Amino acid sequence: MGWSAADIPDQHGRTAVVTGANGGLGLETARQLAAKGAHVVMAVRNQEKAAAAAGEIRSSAPDASLELVALDLASQASVRAAAGQIMAAHKSVDLLINNAGVMGIPEAKTADGFEMQFGVDHLGHWTLTALLLPALLRTPGARIVTVTSTAHHMGRAVDPANPHLEGRYRPWRAYGQAKLANFHFGLGLQRELENAGASTASLIAHPGMSNTDLQAVSVQETGGGASQRFFLFLARRTGIARPQSRSTCAPRRRHDGPARGPRRRGARRAAHARRAQRLPRRVNERRRPRGRRGDRHRLHPLRLQGRAGARRLPRDQGAARRRGHRRP
Repeated sequence: MGWSAADIPDQHGRTAVVTGANGGLGLETARQLAAKGAHVVMAVRNQEKAAAAAGEIRSSAPDASLELVALDLASQASVRAAAGQIMAAHKSVDLLINNAGVMGIPEAKTADGFEMQFGVDHLGHWTLTALLLPALLRTPGARIVTVTSTAHHMGRAVDPANPHLEGRYRPWRAYGQAKLANFHFGLGLQRELENAGASTASLIAHPGMSNTDLQAVSVQETGGGASQRFFLFLARRTGIARPQSRSTCAPRRRHDGPARGPRRRGARRAAHARRAQRLPRRVNERRRPRGRRGDRHRLHPLRLQGRAGARRLPRDQGAARRRGHRRP
């Protein structure tokens, strides 16, 4: 089923906190929520860019209810200050979209000494979510949406002895680790919320290849590495994907999982077809008895063959053939 901004239900009376709402996916998410009536807290590091983004939203939605909060995810002190400001102004929070992040940048440290991508993309959002959780739990049907990426597939589990990849840093290795951490954080939080019987839901979304500022900043920070330039080239030829707005606003169905992302239907059908073609051979290999390869394997009466017309031999006739002679 397709999803667009037109499918977002009315959001009047709801409060949404969006990190990184000054550009890219965060700006688009804030714009869509504000247009539907939500009060949007734009949690942004650069307040000049935040003010410009707010003006851009109001140019298309003059009645937009917007609030600017300074948030630097690379500083735990800033995260705590922002969370305190939000909690003081809002008794309840309906939506938290953990969107902000950095990607594929040279090695750097946060104000607290954490590896930058891990510190901003994961640890900063971890702290923000924890501090806003009381307001989310007070709100029936609240949602926490953490933006991950298919790059989590190239990530590796965090090494407790070296979580910040000191001496092993590579831009994409660090990004993959951060996105894998986002992935497990979102799923793990959902499991804990379910165990506690809370109505708040934790979901994850990956936006696919989207035209945002993320790729341009990556090129700028690295001086234009080959992979960074390649992803910028692709991103400029795509639009803004909508998985996170769907995770944020779409009605939950009983069979829905916690993850949202763009689907490649043709690729999925092709993968199913390839698996179906391999199935008879795999079944045959699993049922083949142990021992030396030879005629007795090919003549085994219990063998399942993956071709039309195969038949099982009677047990006594099959046993005779295994002994190398026909039954008289």
